[in-house]
Amino acid sequence: MRQHPFIRSLLTLAAAAAFSAGAQAQDIKIGVAEALSGGAAQYGVAIRNGFQLAAQEINAAGGINGKKIELIIEDEQGKKEEAINVFKKLIFQDNVLMVFGPTLSNSALAADPIAQAAKTVAFGTSNTADGITSIGDYVFRNSVTEADVLPQTIKMAVKKASVKKVAVLYGNDDVFTKSGYDNFKKALEDLKIPVTSTETFAKGDVDFKAQLTKIKAGNPDAIVLSALLAEGAPIMVQARQLGITVPFIGGNGMNSVKVFELAKDKSDGLYVGSPWSASNVTPENLKFVKAYTEKYKVAPDQFAAQAYDGLYIVTQAIKKIKLTGKLPADRTALRGALPSVKWTGATGPFQFRRATDKAGKPAGYDAQQVPIVSVTKGDQFVIEK
Repeated sequence: MRQHPFIRSLLTLAAAAAFSAGAQAQDIKIGVAEALSGGAAQYGVAIRNGFQLAAQEINAAGGINGKKIELIIEDEQGKKEEAINVFKKLIFQDNVLMVFGPTLSNSALAADPIAQAAKTVAFGTSNTADGITSIGDYVFRNSVTEADVLPQTIKMAVKKASVKKVAVLYGNDDVFTKSGYDNFKKALEDLKIPVTSTETFAKGDVDFKAQLTKIKAGNPDAIVLSALLAEGAPIMVQARQLGITVPFIGGNGMNSVKVFELAKDKSDGLYVGSPWSASNVTPENLKFVKAYTEKYKVAPDQFAAQAYDGLYIVTQAIKKIKLTGKLPADRTALRGALPSVKWTGATGPFQFRRATDKAGKPAGYDAQQVPIVSVTKGDQFVIEK
């Protein structure tokens, strides 16, 4: 018996829909929890862009063992409570294989224990504070810790700017900036560099003249600054307005092209360290910078580069395992494959280093990379050697 053409057409469409649904079911769902609104969005948007660019490239090249990456992106607003909620949604409702994020170290310390308890990889690309990978063996990051970077940044400033004594200014109400201060303090003690004065501020502060006036009175050769951009850029502007011309030595939070937009012509003389620099002319970085600039019509920053490399690092691990579609098993398999990944990307050669918890037992995994120290001149970061 011949089928009516209309019935045959419906069956064909149904078969195509079923095939499409099956194909989509094979996609590899990866969670992205980043601050896309609020003060931390100046980092989070660039991070999201880095992930999307990498996913686009990986999928265009055939995906991972024939399967496409599907990014499930959520805005955690740079808030601890939202990061916890977003992690729960991605892990328990969206059933992602793993989660990237959150943007800030404060939020990571709050949300990463959710992933650890669910035996789901949490991978930070912008968290550099102490203690994050101590949470457990499902916590990874490719963002180099402040403890690893800051001593190198200070040494370069000492060498290039004849720094003999410094003032310190830091945010005392944030895990990241407080951790940065602790690491700056240790590095300064190790290098036997005297501190003329130590001043603090809080998130949301807009007037820093009182602290800067005290700092100026001590006549330091540089100002060590542990801050996020929202406060750090105005600090630089107000310092120059007060006639303070000495260099700034910044932490991870100041290493963004946004500093040129926020501090404008007062952004010169900022030393920062990172494995990534826009001026690094490796083939991998040139390819990334070109692709990112063409796609987003804006220059990338360190945070975009680390996110971009982060997805490629995870991709190498997924290629090593056989995905079964059963999440507990697949999540555990990914956790087992990640530690051995080595990758050379926009941020240079990368591998993981095992971290320990507070009791000294093996825990999560930190980045093992060599930092590049740059200084701001005009509207760019220039590598110092």
